[in-house]
Amino acid sequence: MQLLRGLRLWGLGASAGPLSAARAPAARPGRRPPPRPRAPPAGPQLRPGLRLRARLAPSPGPQLPAAAAAACRDPPPASAAAMERPGAGGINSSEGENVSKKKEPSEELEANTVDSLVDLPFATVDIKDDFGITDVPQKNLERSKEHERINKDQIKKREKKRKDYQPNYFLSIPITSKEITKGIKILQNAIIQQDQRLAKAMSGDGSFHITLLVMQLLNEDEVNIGIDALLDLKPFIEEILQGKPLTLPFEGVDTFGNQVGFVKLAEGDHMNPLLEIADAAKRTFQERGVLAGESRTFKPHLTFMKLSKTPWLRKKGVKKIDPTFYEKFISHRFGEEVVRRIDLCSMLKKKQSNGYYHCESSIAIGKKPIGIQDLINEALHRERMALQSKVKQIKELLLKPETQAKIRRELFEGRSINNSNQGSDVDFSTTLT
Repeated sequence: MQLLRGLRLWGLGASAGPLSAARAPAARPGRRPPPRPRAPPAGPQLRPGLRLRARLAPSPGPQLPAAAAAACRDPPPASAAAMERPGAGGINSSEGENVSKKKEPSEELEANTVDSLVDLPFATVDIKDDFGITDVPQKNLERSKEHERINKDQIKKREKKRKDYQPNYFLSIPITSKEITKGIKILQNAIIQQDQRLAKAMSGDGSFHITLLVMQLLNEDEVNIGIDALLDLKPFIEEILQGKPLTLPFEGVDTFGNQVGFVKLAEGDHMNPLLEIADAAKRTFQERGVLAGESRTFKPHLTFMKLSKTPWLRKKGVKKIDPTFYEKFISHRFGEEVVRRIDLCSMLKKKQSNGYYHCESSIAIGKKPIGIQDLINEALHRERMALQSKVKQIKELLLKPETQAKIRRELFEGRSINNSNQGSDVDFSTTLT
């Protein structure tokens, strides 16, 4: 027993000796010099943060035997009696207290360091946040998919609408100049003399015009919208022209793919305002929700013949307009047309007695009105719009259930009075239907 106690005291003295020697400011004579500091271990050094984790994490290495582990542990402190014995070669009680106090602050420092790291704001930061990798919330993904689906549906509807787009109305600048009309008739007769079969392909008298814009109007309500859009267009035209007349000179002949023959509009200062009017018309009608315009660039022209009017000619070998038929008119001057009005015309409705297209409405161009016909058209338009508003109100009133019930009740009372005068019974089922 005394031998075991002596071994313990010897181990404690051996561990406390270097600590007391390190505290001394200098080596005293008669004592051994303090041990030299050990060199750092070879290999890569861990950062301070990783050292702390490595110290806290359990070592995955092999476990030592129980006897070796017990030998590596610090020996328990000796009893007070043994530490006071000077003959055992140990240390006194004050040195033992210093050793125990030095161990306690180091353990408290480790605990405080871990707690402070947990409290820091970056303690719970994920590595994806450090590198800017973020997770998209599921709601945002679903919302973006929904928006994408809606956009695709809208695109399909627009494509379908555009696919079903068949213009049946157009804005027309009528050609009323007698000089131009006479020149076109001479041109048509010259072509017919060379091929009698082309007579049916010629445009009729009174239908000569310049197409400013084509559109699709499917019912009466859409036609009324088109009329309103035409009236909205008038102030834009007045702003473009600034009170100046718009004169259109016609010179020369050309074709579209040898299928449509037309008299060309000569180049000049009149082109810019005409193109601006066409652009304003397209914008005004589209803002009203009307399908209007074409994919090709607007090219003003005066059509005088179309092979599409006589498809049976293809079976007879007439597949194109021969350029030699109109070669004498390549540079012919047909005359000038002063624009007086713009008409909203139907392609399909029956033409007027003078050969011009069915006209829904017109606007006057220029300071002076065209004449009494323009005043009549404007007055009729106002009256029609007022009547259409009244008719719409009457339809809405008749569709109400209480109105229909009142009408049935009044009809029932009238029938019952007539039947009572005649002395016959009333059939309720037929009265209420």
